[in-house]
Amino acid sequence: VKKPTTVEEVNAALKATTISGPLKGILGCETKSLVSTDYTNNTMPSIVDALSTQVIDGTMVKICVWYDNEAGYSKRMAELCQS
Repeated sequence: VKKPTTVEEVNAALKATTISGPLKGILGCETKSLVSTDYTNNTMPSIVDALSTQVIDGTMVKICVWYDNEAGYSKRMAELCQS
């Protein structure tokens, strides 16, 4: 990123994006400690694992995103067909 940031700022921005904006309903944000099987059959196309967000040297951001290939993909394809 162009200016120094923190994990808290990154997660707040991601969480805000899940509530309103172009990624509402497409991007989720999870703050609980979950594992891959917890996301099985979740129809949200992508879910940020906020506990895994990292900021390195203030300007390098690493985020982890979970998804269920079958459920999330299928739901998104159905939405696109309806458009």
